[in-house]
Amino acid sequence: MVKEKGSPSGSGQETLSEERELILHNDDVNTFDFVIDALIEVCSHEPLQAEQVALIAHYKGKCGALSGDYYKLKPPCEEMTRRGLSVTIE
Repeated sequence: MVKEKGSPSGSGQETLSEERELILHNDDVNTFDFVIDALIEVCSHEPLQAEQVALIAHYKGKCGALSGDYYKLKPPCEEMTRRGLSVTIE
């Protein structure tokens, strides 16, 4: 069965308002302390939570750092990218 596309104006907002995750990807550039500090400052994580996210990203390759709709995740994604971290919204 082929799924039909909705109207362009409606489908874009539905897609952007769906629940998504800000994914932190592992890199070999930034230190744990730098990543942890960024998670605390940008995502409002507690220190223990930030440390856990950083460790999971390091050992598994990526970790969900924040969840919400696209509009909520875009500013922290841009800030973390500006700081040199590898993040995506999925």
